[in-house]
Amino acid sequence: MQLEFFKYQGTGNDFVMIDNRSGFFPKENVQLVARLCDRRFGIGGDGLILLENDEIASKLAMTTDFRMVYYNSDGNQSSMCGNGGRCLVAFAKDLSIIKDRCTFIATDGLHHASVANDGIVSLQMIDVANIKKESDYIFMNTGSPHHVQMVEDLEHYNVKENGAALRYGSLYGAAGSNINFVKKINEDTFSLRTYERGVEDETLACGTGATAVAIAMNLTGQTNASSIKINVEGGKLEVSFDRKENHFTNIFLIGPAEFVFKGVIEI
Repeated sequence: MQLEFFKYQGTGNDFVMIDNRSGFFPKENVQLVARLCDRRFGIGGDGLILLENDEIASKLAMTTDFRMVYYNSDGNQSSMCGNGGRCLVAFAKDLSIIKDRCTFIATDGLHHASVANDGIVSLQMIDVANIKKESDYIFMNTGSPHHVQMVEDLEHYNVKENGAALRYGSLYGAAGSNINFVKKINEDTFSLRTYERGVEDETLACGTGATAVAIAMNLTGQTNASSIKINVEGGKLEVSFDRKENHFTNIFLIGPAEFVFKGVIEI
């Protein structure tokens, strides 16, 4: 069987995109997804995303444009991916499913998004209220679980080794967490490097991680800004939000999402 695929990237976070509106893709085949994401034996990507019709929403009389089904590169379905969501919005526009605005459903609920003429995608994230604040780290769920920790020498920090130690350590148990290491640049700008579970390595960007970092930096008084620039290894993102005490709403993850190439692979 030949599979048509599309490759997209958002600040270096790259994804294999598949139009699965006909429902042909073998969704429970973990080995297949892992092989497609493999950078040596497959297409290569930090994850794989299926664009599907949202039949559940239709039955509930909800108006959505599509459903997002996200897999980590290890082949397992996972929690929300912010940059993947932004890339999926760009994919939907390229397929002429949407124009410049959309609503879609993901594993963490409903999302609204828009695409500007310059290709910048703004994706509304879920509200965040339950935040664990410790002396040396912050933990929250922004659609995926995130540990946020500030470090001094971020440029030379061993993200893979230190990230894995926290991800697999006793703090987060078997489920693990994504691990974010942060350095302040100025009042409204921070640099971020992320170790992602499921990829089990550092990635060039993480959208839910950037969201968690922006919220954590505001919550801990590192910034008073409500629109925060996040420098990731693959480019620049921006996160804006409204805050009422420790409750963050109207959160938007903003950045580029670009088509890279398309092709056909035998499966």
